[in-house]
Amino acid sequence: MSLNENMPRRKTILASGEYYHIFNRGVNHTPIFLSVRDYKRFLKTVLYYQGQEVKPRYSFYNPNIHNFTGKGKLVEIIAYCLMPNHFHFLLKQTIDKGIENFVRKSTNSYTKYFNIKNKRIGPLFQGRFQSVHIETNEQLLHLSRYIHLNPIVSYVARDLESYEWSSFKDYFSNLNICSKDVILKQFKSAEDYKNFLLDQENYAKELELIKHQLLD
Repeated sequence: MSLNENMPRRKTILASGEYYHIFNRGVNHTPIFLSVRDYKRFLKTVLYYQGQEVKPRYSFYNPNIHNFTGKGKLVEIIAYCLMPNHFHFLLKQTIDKGIENFVRKSTNSYTKYFNIKNKRIGPLFQGRFQSVHIETNEQLLHLSRYIHLNPIVSYVARDLESYEWSSFKDYFSNLNICSKDVILKQFKSAEDYKNFLLDQENYAKELELIKHQLLD
């Protein structure tokens, strides 16, 4: 997926208890992940700053991304996808300013890591993150599909199972990164949800709507 570099800043009100599509990309299409280490570092950083409690800098702590049990979360992660030059999150805000603080701390921390590692200076991301309010359950379901299929649609991966950097694997395993019940409870089984993801005909009908929301 290509995000419009002239995209206007959104004025979405981020309300607690509501769901949002959060996304951003590298400045001037700059890749934000150059190695497996980078993807892992970003995920660990995201989970570290998901909790409400005051924390030291991430560089002083090394959480296990598969066993995050922090209480009092700023946000619930419903789905995510990390792409070479951008990211997508489907989030539920749990406290006031939860999304803002979560994204700011995570991206600032990762930018410092990335800049030191690659001996660069300056911003890594294209301004402030973008957000779209999820207003209906249908929109919620189709956005989860859009996020999970992003590597396929963008020709980064041949199949969902082989792509390591999305929440797809979380939905079909015992990983506990995501709060996936809000999605899976609407299907008879996880396999039924997989069939929903791969139903290209219905997905195509929603794709243009979602792209319009990204660029609106």
